[in-house]
Amino acid sequence: MTLLQVQDLEVRFYTKDGEVQAVNGISYSLDEGETLGIVGESGCGKSVSTMAMVRLLPEPPAKITGGHVIFEGKDILYLKPSERHQVRGGKIALIFQDPMTSLNPVMTIGDQIGEAVQVNLGLNKEQARQRVIEVLTQVGIPKAEERLGDYPHQFSGGMRQRVMIAMAISCRPKLLIADEPTTSLDVTIQAQIVELVRRLQRELNMAVIWITHDLGVVARIAQRINVMYAGYIIETGPIKRIFKRPSHPYTVGLLGSVPRMDLGTDRELYYVEGAPPDMIRLPEGCPFHPRCQYRTERCLQERPVLAEVEPEHQSACWNVEALLAGRADQPTGKGRA
Repeated sequence: MTLLQVQDLEVRFYTKDGEVQAVNGISYSLDEGETLGIVGESGCGKSVSTMAMVRLLPEPPAKITGGHVIFEGKDILYLKPSERHQVRGGKIALIFQDPMTSLNPVMTIGDQIGEAVQVNLGLNKEQARQRVIEVLTQVGIPKAEERLGDYPHQFSGGMRQRVMIAMAISCRPKLLIADEPTTSLDVTIQAQIVELVRRLQRELNMAVIWITHDLGVVARIAQRINVMYAGYIIETGPIKRIFKRPSHPYTVGLLGSVPRMDLGTDRELYYVEGAPPDMIRLPEGCPFHPRCQYRTERCLQERPVLAEVEPEHQSACWNVEALLAGRADQPTGKGRA
């Protein structure tokens, strides 16, 4: 059953230098209990698009200039502030990259999570306390009851992220938005956090949007993937199909830059040549054409839209056939990483 529908979402930032075209009419859907990965390089619109969905962007300079976000049948972009707070706190939860900037340093962990539970679930103080102990235990905090009076600085980075996850699931959300939650952690802790989210998703039947530039993490946790570039979704589909048969030059380049032990240790790593576009002055035609080795005259003049490559797999590229026929085992981009 469909939980979330994003329809033609468009976001702009109005700055002294001009209008930043941050998100450019993206559309996708998410089913109950499903995990969607959103990937792309910094500045492509991954985080901005999800922050806009729950109206967490500062307005101004940000402005949602178009689109709809349908969650459980309601357009949450245009709810009253009181109704939006109920959705954002109770039904949609968020975790961010650095828990130290998300947690209040002068409030105990017990008080921070307990406050959210009391406000969103209507529990009394003792009921909230028991709920806090329950969720801290659920995310793997040892001796949870003894740690209610501790402050964020008394936890390690991995444990602080577990606390953030506990806060996020404390109100039993239908959707969890995880915005690069493992980036600041070492590899071992990253793996633990990914496995924790996977387990909680199964237990709670919770949908997840996982935002990252780490394709290895996406491969482990997501069923579907949206690849973003310059504020557009340029490829989307089931994770296995896109990893096996990437159908946009940018996606091919991203995958080519990831170390893979199954392809041998002598395999060269590649990068996508050039730099991301100026989001105030996006190029005419396809936004990727200045960096693309498959570009044709049409790419310089006309922006491609998402079109079906195979069932449930879409790409926004005029030259998919040439790409698939000509890439062999060589990814786009010509430099050795």
